[in-house]
Amino acid sequence: METAGRTSAQRLGDAAESHVAALLDAAGWSLVARNVHVGHAEIDLIAIDPGSPPALVVVEVRWRSGRGFGLGEETVDHRKRARLRAAAWRWLEEHDHPTLPLRFDLVIVEPGPRPGAVWRLRHHRSAF
Repeated sequence: METAGRTSAQRLGDAAESHVAALLDAAGWSLVARNVHVGHAEIDLIAIDPGSPPALVVVEVRWRSGRGFGLGEETVDHRKRARLRAAAWRWLEEHDHPTLPLRFDLVIVEPGPRPGAVWRLRHHRSAF
């Protein structure tokens, strides 16, 4: 990912996305695509969850430096959910993909309780 010209907040968001991708990979998921642009929408991650049942998963990653402006979950409104659903279906029409159920997950990443602490994650399956 190109980092030149990115703000520190954008770089933290990129790092959070990389962290989530690595954790999903370590959990046995297969990363299919990352930072997919479909029209004006961007899909952060598309992966295969091998769980029972297996699913093709669109993953929205949200980095929040704090809760002063609300929870990360509150930043994914109905417009964002609709854009992501439309982008995912359009992407599926344009690409070969496994025939699996489609699921939309939301992963919130926040800093740990003290500097240098491990980031906290909340993974919401079938979030929208």
